[in-house]
Amino acid sequence: MATQVNSFEELTALVGTHLGYSDYRTVTQEQVNLFADATDDHQWIHVDPERAAAGPFGHTIAHGYFTLSLIPGLCAGLLTMEGVTMGINYGSNKVRFISPVPVGSEIRAGATLASVEEVAGGVHTAMDVTVEIRGSEKPACVAQVLSRLYR
Repeated sequence: MATQVNSFEELTALVGTHLGYSDYRTVTQEQVNLFADATDDHQWIHVDPERAAAGPFGHTIAHGYFTLSLIPGLCAGLLTMEGVTMGINYGSNKVRFISPVPVGSEIRAGATLASVEEVAGGVHTAMDVTVEIRGSEKPACVAQVLSRLYR
């Protein structure tokens, strides 16, 4: 269930609050292949299931940057805010890919609002996000993602 806020002041009051977890989402080979096509990163550990079966992970794995790119969508349902006309991804701080994401596995994101700062016409937010793999003790990715929200 999403945390609902009605103003930037209410959002600021949530700094330090864990906002919850997204639903799990399955990572498919088709998604990984499309990402490989979009980025020209066709390394066999991502796109060749037969060769990858004999490789170090025993199967194909998602690109780290693919996992990172899923964060906005995974986190979209964690926080809703009235009065926002536009939100943009502003960047990331300290991204780490802790564990490979096997194709076919399920991932979810958990997020904590780290900071909110006023900017012209809106706010700049930082959110600490952990992408988890169902059944794994280690996370797939940890990152602080930055966004701008405008009135």
